[in-house]
Amino acid sequence: MNNFKKSNVIIFIIPTLLFILIAILLIRVATGGSSGKTGKTVEKLMEDIEVNTATPTKGKVNLAANNLYDELPEITKYPLAVQGSGAVDIEIFTSGEKAGKGDDSWLIDVANSFNGENKTLTTGETVSMSVRSIPSGTAADYIISNKYLPDLYTPSNTLFGEYAKVNGGDLEMYDTRLVGNTAGILVKKGAYKDFDSVIKAVQAGQINMGYTNPQTSATGINLLLTLLKDGEDNFINFNKNIPYVAFTTQQMRDSASSGKLDAMLTEYQAYINDKNLTSMYDFIPFGMRHDNPVYICGKGVKTPAELEAITTVIDYCKNANMQKIATDKGFNANEDYKSDLDFSGAEVTNGLEVYKQKKDNGEDIIAVFVADCSGSMSGEPLLQLKNSLTNGMSYINDNNYVGLVSYSSDVTVELPIAQLDLNQRAFFQGAIDNLVANGSTATYDAITVAIDMINKAKVDHPTAKCMIILLSDGAQNEGYSLSTITYALTESRIPVYTIGYGADADADELARVSTINEAATIKADEEDIIYKLKSLFNSQL
Repeated sequence: MNNFKKSNVIIFIIPTLLFILIAILLIRVATGGSSGKTGKTVEKLMEDIEVNTATPTKGKVNLAANNLYDELPEITKYPLAVQGSGAVDIEIFTSGEKAGKGDDSWLIDVANSFNGENKTLTTGETVSMSVRSIPSGTAADYIISNKYLPDLYTPSNTLFGEYAKVNGGDLEMYDTRLVGNTAGILVKKGAYKDFDSVIKAVQAGQINMGYTNPQTSATGINLLLTLLKDGEDNFINFNKNIPYVAFTTQQMRDSASSGKLDAMLTEYQAYINDKNLTSMYDFIPFGMRHDNPVYICGKGVKTPAELEAITTVIDYCKNANMQKIATDKGFNANEDYKSDLDFSGAEVTNGLEVYKQKKDNGEDIIAVFVADCSGSMSGEPLLQLKNSLTNGMSYINDNNYVGLVSYSSDVTVELPIAQLDLNQRAFFQGAIDNLVANGSTATYDAITVAIDMINKAKVDHPTAKCMIILLSDGAQNEGYSLSTITYALTESRIPVYTIGYGADADADELARVSTINEAATIKADEEDIIYKLKSLFNSQL
């Protein structure tokens, strides 16, 4: 009798436990797979956020177009990697893969070796090399504007050099090759064998690919022009399926290492030196070669001693010992890859204009700016934030839909999402003018509100490209944590571009936010934030 009762109890308990387990699993699925606040949907998160709504007021809008070159920071924002001390010093602007760290330090090694030999000219004067690492497109802007001129300019390829020449830069080609390299698409191992098949796969929506901003990256402009040679529709059909545009090749390399993208751009020298990349991706070369040409800046005003020094420096870079160092660092490979592509400066200029006009593929863009107005932003950081929004707004296209959220201890919708026509610009400026810093920092409550705003706006714009631009010092001490909203942010697929203000900005925290949906993080400095925002807005808005 007792055995019978025990059996009945066991028979009763087992299905009951199964029922409870199933119920728990269903609850976890409904909440995103985690207990508590973590894993909640945006709708659930919004239930615990009190949102204030400001009364929009109009501010004065400056309709005059900003002069981009006026926004260039002082050249000290790009410090010298090597500083020569000779009586005749030759300064070189170089792209980052030749003057970075580790295997990216070839030109630094060359300059240090050169300077250590205490070479002299026929006049008896000592000659030295100085090296300044600067993105190819940004370097072209300095040269075009005449704000700062080096003696030599060695971008990754000829595109920005020729662009600078036709736009007023005082440049003359000295040598078509300093060191060999190739641009390429990285694609998951064994998936594709040639450039055209990768492009067709992107156009068909079969793979996710990222590329670098054509306005600053030589690799990015190479891809743009290679696509445009087969017509604007070829680029438009490609670009509509692109989830991520990085500012630089280095940012793209970081994204590649995360394994989140099926394909992306880089150069062979970077690829071959990164075990993560070589283990995960195949390298497919494309476009024109990246043979790092050398241009003389302001040749007509150079003294005979300076011209002799330039020849001495370039000959040294090309000697067998220095080229062996380059080869050891991954350059001078893929020599069997040939290309007959050659784009003029006028074609580069036209290509960049097409990019600005066509990158949105005629689709709407919805962007919500999220401004940190907590006490830690008081003073200079908030002033920087307001100035950068005011000046940066002129680089946003009129057809975009824009809103503004501010936050401290709580969250305020300063401006609902609407098309950025003159009326909305005036309200946007009024909202910027009224921002005041005080209170704690509910960063992730504010991001949640921005996601909710965008989701509602997408009802009328279902195919819109969406983004959030967070302007903050990165500190959070109120409301939801990043882990709490990660599920909702991930599910939204909305990239959060972060801009860090203040000397104590938490760059790591901001980077974590941006990484979730493959966006970029920008460090704001008083001297160059407008130039950086211009690059962001021109590539995304």
